[in-house]
Amino acid sequence: MPLSIRTRLLLLVLSVMVPGVVAALWVSWQTWVEEQDALVRHLRDNTRALSMVVDKELSRRAGIARILSLSQILDTAPQVPPEDLATLALQSRRAMQGMAGWVELSTPDRVLFTTRPGSLGPTMAPPSLAAGVGLLPGATPSSLSGNARNATLAGSAPDAAATGAPVSPAVPPALGTLATPGAAGAPGAATNAGEAGPATLTTRATDPSRALVDKPVIGGLEPDPVDGQLRAALVQPVERNGRVLMNLSVTLLPQELQQIIDTQDMPDDWTATIMDAQGTVVARHPGGTAYAGRRSTDDLRLKMAEHDASVFESTTLDGQNVIGYFSTSPQGWTFLTAVPRKSLLGGRAKALQPIVFGSLLLILAGLGGALWISRRISGPIHELTTIANKLRAGEPVQAGATGMAECDEVALALEDASAAIRQGRGELERRVNEAIVRTREAEQRSSRTQRTAALGRLTGGVAHDFNNLLGVISNSAHLIQRSPHADSLAMPVGAIMRSVEVGSRLTQHLLRVSGRQPVRPQVLDMGVALGEMKELLATVLGKRMQLTLTVAPDTRTVQLDAAELELALINIALNARDATNGMGEIVLEARNAEPYERQDVGPGDYVVITFTDKGAGIPEDVQARVFEPFFTTKEVGKGTGLGLSQVLGFCVQAGGMARIASQPGHGTTVTLLLPASGSTPSVRPELITDPGTLAGASVLLVEDNEELNRVTASLLRSFSCQVVTAANAEEALKQFGSGAAFDVVLSDVVMPGGMDGQALARELRRRRPGLPVVLISGYSTALTAESIFPVLRKPASPAQLLDALAKAMGRPMTTS
Repeated sequence: MPLSIRTRLLLLVLSVMVPGVVAALWVSWQTWVEEQDALVRHLRDNTRALSMVVDKELSRRAGIARILSLSQILDTAPQVPPEDLATLALQSRRAMQGMAGWVELSTPDRVLFTTRPGSLGPTMAPPSLAAGVGLLPGATPSSLSGNARNATLAGSAPDAAATGAPVSPAVPPALGTLATPGAAGAPGAATNAGEAGPATLTTRATDPSRALVDKPVIGGLEPDPVDGQLRAALVQPVERNGRVLMNLSVTLLPQELQQIIDTQDMPDDWTATIMDAQGTVVARHPGGTAYAGRRSTDDLRLKMAEHDASVFESTTLDGQNVIGYFSTSPQGWTFLTAVPRKSLLGGRAKALQPIVFGSLLLILAGLGGALWISRRISGPIHELTTIANKLRAGEPVQAGATGMAECDEVALALEDASAAIRQGRGELERRVNEAIVRTREAEQRSSRTQRTAALGRLTGGVAHDFNNLLGVISNSAHLIQRSPHADSLAMPVGAIMRSVEVGSRLTQHLLRVSGRQPVRPQVLDMGVALGEMKELLATVLGKRMQLTLTVAPDTRTVQLDAAELELALINIALNARDATNGMGEIVLEARNAEPYERQDVGPGDYVVITFTDKGAGIPEDVQARVFEPFFTTKEVGKGTGLGLSQVLGFCVQAGGMARIASQPGHGTTVTLLLPASGSTPSVRPELITDPGTLAGASVLLVEDNEELNRVTASLLRSFSCQVVTAANAEEALKQFGSGAAFDVVLSDVVMPGGMDGQALARELRRRRPGLPVVLISGYSTALTAESIFPVLRKPASPAQLLDALAKAMGRPMTTS
């Protein structure tokens, strides 16, 4: 349905402003969500910090209980002398200095001593107390509190200790008689803490809470049976000879944990709570210890039972809806921090209100402006419609003022519409033709790539078959040389052998051009290697170009494939010849790299080979792409764009880098940066195997080419070998399994069937470990890949064949 300009303007305003408003709201919402996530992380961190502080406090008391329970004083339990109990009680007081709470040693039916403030315990002060014996590590009599110090010094008279008489009232009040509630010494009783009396142990009825425990336990918050004060206890069993005899308890008061929460300096509306394993509040902010002893809400306890740590939403004990985070320690105590939900929701609403109101105002203002503008546009549009109708009718168009600059421009454009249309048609045709040309170029590049790949496959296949033919010719010629009439046939046989050598080099060059030549790194002397390549490069450059070779005397050796280096220099020479139109001077230099030339390569020493021409140079924008595969500035059909890419690939594979530097009108320099080798070119002595070395050896020959199979077998038999032939891997396995004992296996690599020579060799080795195997091939991945078997290249001379077989069999070889 067609829409008017007014409607379109309104829709435009809405389409522009509404997404912006929605985006603003979404950003605000996301910001609030991120702030909420940050708040939850803050709650989690606060909770974990609170947990760590409280765990430290609990661990401190647990350590005190553990040390006291291991005291030698209790080795005589359950019959501990009162004076030893007095010493242990004094040690307990010192250990608890600076902490609230007390230490209590009990059995199921009585309390042996307690350090509860204001309580008396039955004990004797041992004489050694004055000398500091039995104190905790680091405690001395001078560090004791007033009462304890007086008791220690005044009650340690040697005479009293010697006679065993009870200690005088100098015994600390805290070590006086402890009675059960309602007995003397309990709250409300008439016993005075300063009264002295004989040392006796007060028994009481068995208390279920005093049952012996077999491992350390942290109890929950519960009223103290003596004074009803809320406290938690860490109970440590006193075990001797595998039996639990007593409980040693260290109490923890809610006031201490409340001090920990208060030091966190939390906001007033935040809630921080410490709860025991039963979900009972121990300390809280706000409210302090007034909330101690109250149970947490049912939903929170259920949440804590399901998770050790989690975010939660609940209602506090004072009826406030909160969101928070809790964490339960390994001891079973839970710590949580929460904030009111209304603060989060309220902040979000306050943040969104101005955005919503502002967005509505903007939308209303935009709609009003769109209505006003639409009225100013409709008139000029109608005039443009009239002009367009005239143009369609072929009438002359006179562009007049419409009252709107844009419409005036449109009117002028319509006036020139016919000419513009004709020009546009011509431009369109030109661009279509350019697109067709680019498409054809892309098709040609793709075709060249496919032809290159096909050439590689074809070259490999041809090389394989051609090498088989050369092998037949070579082996036949060597058989002729061993015949009685060899002297009369020396000249034609020599020509045949030279032709075989030329043909072998030809197949190697074909494989190298097609990328099928294996990489064979060797240590090269630059002076020798480049000197040998100079003649070939001069041939490539042509007679009208002069090649100058300079190699610095101290140039280090390099370890790389000489054939790949030769191919790289040929590619550079071809480009130089094209750049100079086949005339001029070429300078080839080799030297050690300077430090500034090694900045963008790995550490170590490098050798630099530079190839400089005096051609027209390369533009700067083209230099950045010269090493790209298939990039060429030559005409279609005159360049593949693969030359310099091979140069770069060769250098990178060798561990170096290729660079190019050129100035238009001043020539081009291609630099090869190759890693130097610390080795020197080695010349290995030529080993010649005596033909009689293999006499009597049983050889399994596997070759699918019938002629080459027959000729090679005849050649081996001429060396007095016993030869059994097979045309493929399956036939070879049958021959091997027939019971024949073969000394060595000579197998082709590429063969018909489901198993090639490599697989055959591995299977034969599996059946007979240590079996000597030699592989031979004219074209295969066996020549380029790592192999555990020696691989000969077709055609192999009899000497090479004998050497390989003798070496595989461990037969002796002589040096020429």
